[in-house]
Order: sequence, then structure tokens, then C-alpha cells
Amino acid sequence: MFPAVSWRLLGLAAVAVSLSLELVYRFVRRRRPVREVLFFPAPLVCTEPLLSPGLSCSCPLPHDKDSALYQLVRRLLGARRSLELCIFTLSSPPLARAVLLLHSQGVRVRVITDSDYMAAAGSQIGSLRKAGVAVRHNQSSGFMHHKFAVVDNTIVITGSMNWTMQAIQTNQENLLITDDGVCVRAYREQFERLWKEYDPTTYCFFPEEDKKQT
Repeated sequence: MFPAVSWRLLGLAAVAVSLSLELVYRFVRRRRPVREVLFFPAPLVCTEPLLSPGLSCSCPLPHDKDSALYQLVRRLLGARRSLELCIFTLSSPPLARAVLLLHSQGVRVRVITDSDYMAAAGSQIGSLRKAGVAVRHNQSSGFMHHKFAVVDNTIVITGSMNWTMQAIQTNQENLLITDDGVCVRAYREQFERLWKEYDPTTYCFFPEEDKKQT
């Protein structure tokens, strides 16, 4: 026979488990799907509170947390496990810093970009590679023109916007952020297909000579 105190402890434990399950159930029920749209151009704002947490900033830029750029950086920095980035060109310093910060925190970051634009003036791809971020690019004549990111395999960020300061501050652009399972799965599969296709160990560096030999 268990002493009375043991039965009492078991009863309290059962109540605690029941309450925990109830809280989880309520959380799942109340969890709202991610459905956000960001429009650009948007004013350049300070993103230091996100990129350098804990440090105060007195720069002259607006500190507008509702701005499209701030919301985009916030979404990116929400990654805890992985960030797959498939982007035509990346020259925006704030967005590049967000990617580097995730990498430094141990998040798995993989980048696919366009071979013609990865070395363009202002490109941040070199900085990412120097920091150890895995980067692959196309080797075909057509552009690798995608502009999307997959965060933690659960959220997709996609739209017309290249990750450049011109796109952010000047162009009419849009970004859709969603956790819709069908969309996320499709973008994940596309990324993995391209990642495999652009494996540098399978590059054909002399295609014209190979054609002559055949």
C-alpha cells in the first residue's frame, strides 16, 4: 500500500499534467496562421535593435517597428534551426547582416544565388562565403531569378523583391509571408532540387569541349 502522501502527490501530478495538456490544446487552437504581406518601397529604418540586441542606438534613422524592412528582418531572425535562401541578388547590408547573425548563432544557412550577379558591385555574397555560409549558384545561361526564403522549414517569404537597397527604398515590390503547408512544401522541394542541381562537384567547366569530343 502506498502511503497517503504518495497518493496525494500522484493526484497533484495528474492534475498538473491535465492542466498542461489543456494549456497546450488552447495554444494550438488559438495559434493564428501566418499570413502577412509587405509592400515596398519603404523608408530606411534602424534595424540595430534586432541585429545588435541589448545595445542602445541613437542613430538618426527612424526606429519604426511597423516598417516593412523591420518586419522582414524580424521574420528572418525568427529562424532557430535553418534558413534556406534562394535569391537572385543580395546587396542590402541589413539583410546580409541578418543572415550572418543567424549563421553565427548556429542556424544552418544555405544560399542559392545567380552566378552573374553574385559578384556585382555591392553584392554581399562574398561576405557570406567568407563567414562560412554555404553558397551555391547556377551555371546555366538563364538567370537564377527566384526570390524566396524558407525559415525553419515552416515559413516561406517570397515575392517580387530582390534583396537590394534599391528594391527596398525605390521599387514597387511585394513580399508574401505564409506558413501554409502546401506552399512551404513546394518551396522546400524546389530549393532542395536546385541545391542538388547546383552541386559544384557536378559542374561541367568546359561544355563546348565536351560537345566536340562527343
